[in-house]
Amino acid sequence: MPKPVLRVVTANRLADGRVVFLAGAGWTRAIGAASLLSDPQAEAAALARAEADAAADRVVDVYAVEVVREAAEIVPVRLRERIRLTGPTAGNSVAPSAPRAS
Repeated sequence: MPKPVLRVVTANRLADGRVVFLAGAGWTRAIGAASLLSDPQAEAAALARAEADAAADRVVDVYAVEVVREAAEIVPVRLRERIRLTGPTAGNSVAPSAPRAS
């Protein structure tokens, strides 16, 4: 039996740019605390609520993300969304620029 398609609504918090997820009481940074949406009507209602927060300048770039349950965790299906959860991929692998010669 195929896994049910689940979605969460995500955005970036305008105050600090952090990735956030829509939950029952507002926005959370924890994807596991996000409201899991399994039908189009619930998704449409959640997106409308999120768009209202975007109009009030609380969040930007609102959209729904497909997720799956893996063990006890909620994991985005797309790699792009998994990267958003952990931050930039450059980390310490990018060396600082060499100083300019005078």
